Amino acid sequence: MTNYSFISLNVKCPECGKSLMDHEHKVDNEPSIKLLVNDSKNKGTIRLSSIYGSYNFVCDITLENDLIAVFSCPFCKSEITAKELCSACTAPMSSLILDIGGKINFCSRKGCKNHNIGFEDLSSALTKLYQEFEYRGKHLTDDISHHKEDKKALTKEEENKEIIETGTFLQTYCPHCKRALIEGDMIKLKIKKKNGESGLIMLSPYLNVFSSKSTVFLPEEETVGDISCPHCNTSLMVNGGKCEKCGTQIAKILVGARTKMIDFYICSKKGCTWHGLSKNDLSDIRLEDSLEW
Repeated sequence: MTNYSFISLNVKCPECGKSLMDHEHKVDNEPSIKLLVNDSKNKGTIRLSSIYGSYNFVCDITLENDLIAVFSCPFCKSEITAKELCSACTAPMSSLILDIGGKINFCSRKGCKNHNIGFEDLSSALTKLYQEFEYRGKHLTDDISHHKEDKKALTKEEENKEIIETGTFLQTYCPHCKRALIEGDMIKLKIKKKNGESGLIMLSPYLNVFSSKSTVFLPEEETVGDISCPHCNTSLMVNGGKCEKCGTQIAKILVGARTKMIDFYICSKKGCTWHGLSKNDLSDIRLEDSLEW
């Protein structure tokens, strides 16, 4: 099953045609879009999320809210601009070319969330998009198989455990009101940043697939102040619970396994891929190891 809610876009410069994808520096756990940025006072490098609908980025200079930035290609240094103005705030739009055909336009004003995709040939673009996801899925399957072959032999105790495999769709629920947290093929949660700003975060519901997007800007490695249920508004944070990878406070949701509902813990730091089970559930359930660990 393909999770089209987390479409990762591959883009290139409209002038020189070179790929702008940065596979070494990820945003939202996907390769980022690398551009040069100029705010009239400072120049720097910005890496945008390639997840369509995400507004997250990493930048080595501070960009003030409402500031209109100028983006350019890191290779040919040409400015990335579009002919039209933003329909929401009238700032200039910037435009990048999609590998599958067409272009994506986004507003150059910091804080404006206006963006859109335009296809020259919609049917051809959708076909390429489908093929790309099938291609990525095939290689993910190959990687999982290779990973399994490299693992050491399981003990008899481990063989008797129920294994939740990588790629399994996790039906998730609030541990308080027991309502489903899945909406539109995503795990939907409320978040509050430490500065008081609140919004929503959408997580991939597939085990060991760490794509995410949020309605508020969430910098990489920032710790969320609170995670709560979008239905009953109860906090999901675990008092005293710490991530075993980075030591950050964790949150708890419920996940439906084949035999029962289990407590499933996630880290509250953006970009951390740790997740785990309770000690009781570990006695008869095992999560297949993430390929990224």
